[in-house]
This record gives sequence, C-alpha cells and structure tokens, in this order.
Amino acid sequence: MITSLIVAVAKNYAIGKDNNLLWHLPNDMKYFKEKTLDHHIITGRKNYISIPERFRPLVNRTNIVLSRNTSFTEEGCIVKHSLEAAIAYAKDAGETELFIIGGGEIYKEALESNLIDKMYITHVDSDYEGDTFFPEVDKTVWNKQFELSIAEDEKHAHPFSFAVYNKIK
Repeated sequence: MITSLIVAVAKNYAIGKDNNLLWHLPNDMKYFKEKTLDHHIITGRKNYISIPERFRPLVNRTNIVLSRNTSFTEEGCIVKHSLEAAIAYAKDAGETELFIIGGGEIYKEALESNLIDKMYITHVDSDYEGDTFFPEVDKTVWNKQFELSIAEDEKHAHPFSFAVYNKIK
C-alpha cells in the first residue's frame, strides 16, 4: 500500500487559519476529489470538523478520523486513536493508496515518523497569514515526479501548481 498525503500550501507554508482554508481554488478542490475518490482518507478530528457539515463524511471515501478522545464518535466514519492504527486499518482493508488529508499536526507526525511514500502538493503562489503550517520538506528525501502550473483566472486569485513527489528510496 502507498501512503500518500495531499495538501495545498502557500509559499510561506501556511495551510489554514482559524480551522479554515485560506483560499478558494475550485480546480484544487476537483483535484483533491479526483485523487482521493474511492480511497481511505485519514484526517485529524479538528480538520474533519472544519469540513462543512453537509459534506461530512466525504462521500465515496472511507473516512478515518484521528482523535485522542476515546469517546469521540462520528456517524459514517472509522475513529482511530493513532496514526499507525489508522494506517493499519486501511492496509488490512486492502487499500492500494491511502491519503492523509490533514491537518497540520497529522502531516507533521506522518513526515517525522517516515510514514509517507508520496506527496500531492498544490503550491499556491502567494503568502498567507495562517495559524497552521505544513512542515518544511527535506528536498534531499523527495523527488518531484510531476508539476503542472495553473495561471490565475476569474475563479483563482493566485497562480498555483499541482506537484507530485515520490520518496527517494
């Protein structure tokens, strides 16, 4: 099983503020859906709750929510209390590519624990004021496999790019 993360990141590594996204990028939302559809996804509880209620749980995906609170439950979701247990659950279910979708602490733990094989990063070409940040990535560990740049337009206030990174073995 491939363990991936998917994230949109500003130039200053900001990914959120006040438990909200910093930007509105419809093409990034489509990309996120296209990549994660029919897969297991892992999200932290706070990140999960930040998803508008009408979209929770994310459809056509097995939603695994991480919470330290052992009494936390959420209809339509699997709740696990450690990242390792969540990954094992997806692997035991026969998942081929698992996606970690946030938030900041989950990304940090996954990268520091060397649990990620692949990263799908949308690089937003602007700095944003945030209170949640993506960890700086060690470029000696990752190889950029693909990048597609998108110009700003009437629906996207800033240029951005989709990039895929594989871990150097």
